[in-house]
Amino acid sequence: MRGRWRRAAATAAVLALLVAGCSEADAPEPPDAQTPPASTDSSAGSLTDSSTTAPTSAPHPVSLPALRARHESGDLTGSRLRLGREVLRTPRHTQYDVTYRAGGLRLTGRIAVPEGPGPFPVVVLAHGYIDPDRYAGGQGLTRERAWFGERGYVALHVDYRGHAGSADGPLGELDMRMGYTEDVIGAVQALRAWDGPVDDERIGLVGRSMGGGVVYNALVVAPGLVDAGVVFAPVSSRAEDNFEQWIRPDPARSGVARRILRTYGEPAANPAFWDGISARTYFVDLTEPVLVHHGTADDTCPIAWSRATVRAMRRAGVDVTFEVYQGEGHAFGPQFEDAMQRTETFLRTHLR
Repeated sequence: MRGRWRRAAATAAVLALLVAGCSEADAPEPPDAQTPPASTDSSAGSLTDSSTTAPTSAPHPVSLPALRARHESGDLTGSRLRLGREVLRTPRHTQYDVTYRAGGLRLTGRIAVPEGPGPFPVVVLAHGYIDPDRYAGGQGLTRERAWFGERGYVALHVDYRGHAGSADGPLGELDMRMGYTEDVIGAVQALRAWDGPVDDERIGLVGRSMGGGVVYNALVVAPGLVDAGVVFAPVSSRAEDNFEQWIRPDPARSGVARRILRTYGEPAANPAFWDGISARTYFVDLTEPVLVHHGTADDTCPIAWSRATVRAMRRAGVDVTFEVYQGEGHAFGPQFEDAMQRTETFLRTHLR
């Protein structure tokens, strides 16, 4: 797995690096909002297309191609994972608050560590949307974190930038979730650098709702970094869908919507930008197997989104498994255990 990534990295074109650094409140808008990403063909885009020797423009700073460029250059790093206070202990696992460094930021999270010497397989958990002003550390995937810890996985739950004790990112809402993607990639890197009981050759990503979209992003930005991805009731892999579902129509976020549209343009007017922040554009780069769970009664993230995502993955040659749960809603209540059992079977197959 790691060898395949190194071979891919060796042939990838290294794009210009992103330079960013001011606060959302008083910063100028991100530069050159009309600059297209490396590819705008949503059916066949690639973050590593080096088939032509013609010069290409740098990717938009807020885009998956920009993150990929930074990853290939070694700039997406994670380090200094430290255990804090103990918050839960059972006969089989213990949970701790943690801190780590990624993207130049100090981030927080919560980790479940099984009892015993290890090394243990690892999952990095990407939670769904919770208003950052109301979010508490480790919130959103509490059941999943304990479930994995009880079954012999190290499970690191990421508090994204701007959440709980994590530092704010430079662009705030204008970041378009690219920073959350960097936080998750950095968590994987920090775990690999940690001297805890982790098997760094067996790492998966698990995301719910918005976190499912973060998992999609991380898989296309850093193919080969992990061994598999699992998503529950994920958002759309097309960024425009998510904007139209939650940001534009929400009166409480009307100011955010205006700033986004003023900075990046309407999706119809600037499709290059919106394709550049959509994982679906770059599924051809995704090399890891993916498991998608979705309920037919989900009234938050329509199952039609996952059907479209799975079709696009299959067209791109991705090894994707799609599990549909009749009558299940967004939160996975009655069929939670079934979904987790399927997740463990999938991870045991692919985290070898």
